[in-house]
Amino acid sequence: MNLQDLQNLDPNNISAWPLPIKLVGIAIVAVGILFAGWYFIIQGELDELELIEKQEQELRSTFLNKKALAINLPAYKQQMEEMQLTFGSLLRQLPDSAEVPDLLIDITQAGLGRGLEFVLFKPEPERPVEFYAELPISIEVTGNYHELGLFVSDVAALPRIVTFDDIKILSGKGDKLKMSAKAKTYRYLTAKEIQQANEASKPAKGRRR
Repeated sequence: MNLQDLQNLDPNNISAWPLPIKLVGIAIVAVGILFAGWYFIIQGELDELELIEKQEQELRSTFLNKKALAINLPAYKQQMEEMQLTFGSLLRQLPDSAEVPDLLIDITQAGLGRGLEFVLFKPEPERPVEFYAELPISIEVTGNYHELGLFVSDVAALPRIVTFDDIKILSGKGDKLKMSAKAKTYRYLTAKEIQQANEASKPAKGRRR
């Protein structure tokens, strides 16, 4: 069979084609059918299968995470209860407004009890911070090193929280030292005070914009 024979093939009379040509034609058609089936049917199914497998992995991961949370739920509840107890204990160490004067007296008595001389004891305006207010107190006292150390230790041992910042110690007369510091105590705000502080801060934020 040569090129002339191929040119003489009648596409309208396939039955008259030679057997080798028929076999080649059938093979080409079969390959075309297989390719079309893979491209239009199988490939789409494979893409959908890949998407489903990905979703399955995500669901499996979500399930395992939730399962771990469910298993550890009692431990989480216990931790939450312990945190609430700790927070309540700390909150009780913050005086309310009625207890602040007594706390200031306790601080001065701690210093006087250790033989210190107060040069300055000046409570400053309180500063609201979230659910509590910070009450700074400027303090200047004179005494020897041992007395100053005991004073700071006594204040730290008070049932209410008191901290010292900006501590400066200078030499004085003889063995006396002069200590200046910013003592800070704290009191918790009532719900009404928190609301008032939030409302007061809104206009200030608007002006900054």
